Amino acid sequence: MKTKTRTAPSANAEGRERLDPYQFVTDMIVGHLENGVVPWRRPWNREVGRPRNFHTGKPYRGVNLLMLGWRGFASPYWLTFQQVKTLGGSVRKGENGSIVVKWGRFKDKPEQPDEQTQNDAKKAKFYLKEYTVFNAVQTEGIQFPAVNGKPHMPEDKRIEIAEQMVANMPQRPNIMEGQRDMAFYKPSTDTIHMPAFGSFESAEAYHLTLFHELCHATGHESRLNRKTLVETDGFGGKVYSQEELVAEMGAAYLAMEADIVADDHAQSAAYILSWLDVLREPDHKRWLVIAATQAAKAADFVLGIKQPEYQEDKA
Repeated sequence: MKTKTRTAPSANAEGRERLDPYQFVTDMIVGHLENGVVPWRRPWNREVGRPRNFHTGKPYRGVNLLMLGWRGFASPYWLTFQQVKTLGGSVRKGENGSIVVKWGRFKDKPEQPDEQTQNDAKKAKFYLKEYTVFNAVQTEGIQFPAVNGKPHMPEDKRIEIAEQMVANMPQRPNIMEGQRDMAFYKPSTDTIHMPAFGSFESAEAYHLTLFHELCHATGHESRLNRKTLVETDGFGGKVYSQEELVAEMGAAYLAMEADIVADDHAQSAAYILSWLDVLREPDHKRWLVIAATQAAKAADFVLGIKQPEYQEDKA
């Protein structure tokens, strides 16, 4: 599915404000939800491959997977205008770029290197900036590799991979099955509770639920020590809703690794409306960017992928 992308307004001589990256991301996701689509359920096309920057070779992470994965292009490769130019190519006439966002970090330089100012300088101050990128099919004059995506796998292979992912998770919490008729993660005992396997419609549905709870478990203080888990304000609270969004997105990233995709049509109107109600709140515009970043970290933890403590998502 190819979606229309807004272009970022730039500041003019009168000092008009630039696009707000947080608001842009939220508006895009809300637009999908209003059309009955949950974009984090299928963050990229497996047959095309995970979106990646051709110049750096690095795959996009976090919310940029949603921003680019849903554009529907036939190539996973993306470049900024300058990167296209550097490689001797050009952007095709009339093509509009897509927006990605990147975390940056200001570096403080204290004038007086006393202990207090040194400690303050170690505290990172982050900012978010938008960049415009173009897909490979929007360019000419550059030779790109053949698309190396993965075809859909038969169900038994998908379940085998999902089971391996769970079995190989570092510091995996104890998974207790069949004792309760609901799925949940209990931080105080660091245990995941799952209904009996046979109570699920399919093995895929079981693993989608388990992935969700495993992502919650990554927030435990002995793992990623995620604030939205360890400082929860209970069911229905603001912090609780943030943590649910992290687990939702993280589970989707894990599911795509196993080629398990939830049927969008199975999402009830009430489910979609619940997220719309939250994300339309004026003070929640930062949620999606932050949640997608935390979700990527949660998925990486489950997969045993070690990431630097701070990593910029290069444009």
